Amino acid sequence: MITLTGAPVLHTARLTLRVPAMRDWEAFAAFLTSDRASYVGGPVTRERAWRAFGHLVGHWVLRGYGMFAVAQKGTDEAFGMAGPWFPENWPEQELAWSIWSPEAEGKGYAFEAAQAARNYAFGVLGWATAVSYIDPENARSIALAKRLDAVIEPGAAHPGDEPTLVFRHSRPETLA
Repeated sequence: MITLTGAPVLHTARLTLRVPAMRDWEAFAAFLTSDRASYVGGPVTRERAWRAFGHLVGHWVLRGYGMFAVAQKGTDEAFGMAGPWFPENWPEQELAWSIWSPEAEGKGYAFEAAQAARNYAFGVLGWATAVSYIDPENARSIALAKRLDAVIEPGAAHPGDEPTLVFRHSRPETLA
């Protein structure tokens, strides 16, 4: 098995964010093939989930960064993802997140992981700006974007043809 030597690992008070690995596949597949994935293009077949997983891992190889698998400190069981994301057809660099497990919801993990990912994107990667593309029906992600002090940017370009809200993130050092 090939590993990404020198790949970053981020730590927060309660979480570890690391490059996704094969050990995350089953949890990711369970999420993406379920109704829980309705705001990220799901549910899909396991075959499509496999392709999506390859896209996540391949993004690290092609761009040198990507979505981090998120796990509680002291465990290695990922329950979601958060991180910088910029596929070929995206108009802008994105900060994205998803929580795969309902047991991990409502505990502030997505906020904690998204903050760490935002700090990494702006600080380490040197991004000047970032957005989050959010389905207008996804109340939890909208609330999280607002909690991160991101603001809706009406008329901003977004991937695809589906209705999408574009939230613009401020650089961490400008936040109160």
